[in-house]
Amino acid sequence: MLLWYVGPSVLIVFTVFRSAGIDFRLIAAGSLVPLLLDAPFRRLAVGHTIVLSVAVLTVIMVATIGRSRLLRRRLLCLPIGMMCGLLLSGAWRFTEVFWWPTLGLDIPHHGLLPALWATALLEVVGLVACWFAVGMFGLYEEGPRSELIRTGRLRETVE
Repeated sequence: MLLWYVGPSVLIVFTVFRSAGIDFRLIAAGSLVPLLLDAPFRRLAVGHTIVLSVAVLTVIMVATIGRSRLLRRRLLCLPIGMMCGLLLSGAWRFTEVFWWPTLGLDIPHHGLLPALWATALLEVVGLVACWFAVGMFGLYEEGPRSELIRTGRLRETVE
């Protein structure tokens, strides 16, 4: 379920923020963090809690005090991506997991992935979102693709 998290996260963040300073590499990586952290457990666990995303956000804010504003803006893309991952995973539906540990220390067992057919369908939707992003940002051309790889930035192409 990689494309389901990456493609829609990039499109959502671009649409909401419309900022040239966003590092979409970190948005994409952050969207996968909850899934990757909980994969060894094969269930929703600490990676799918809002507390983890807020903790990462807090650490970045504190660690970048007195540092360049650009560094802070760039690093904030990681917890923003993590929150997109939580949204797209539907973790918010499982209140005991999402709000852990505020509702108790036990994390109930909820499967990490939906049924195989649903997983396949979500991946197809993610593939379509990635394909749309390639066209929207002109990533089929060397210049925009190199800029994304080098700086993490995307610019909407107007035709």
